[in-house]
Amino acid sequence: MSLPAYIGDEVSATGFRLAGLQVFTPSPGELLSTIRRACDQAPLVLIGAASAQSLDPEDLDELLAGVSPPVAVVPDVHGNAPMQDLSLRLKKQLGVLE
Repeated sequence: MSLPAYIGDEVSATGFRLAGLQVFTPSPGELLSTIRRACDQAPLVLIGAASAQSLDPEDLDELLAGVSPPVAVVPDVHGNAPMQDLSLRLKKQLGVLE
């Protein structure tokens, strides 16, 4: 059985590692390939907000829209990167923006 994965900063990754997740702290140039590799192996992929913010918006939208595995953006321990409004993101993905 494969473990869920967290991809993000080292400090946040430490907490997720203690919770039993696989963790990855890739360099900016390896971020997207690391996320895609995790999506191939893990049943759930969590991406730190700061890492998600550094992705191309189209790539992030594609990852979040996927059904299997579920991909979610989670706050990082530093709280420096703002989280996208969940209701706005859902409306955008469902195509019901006003």
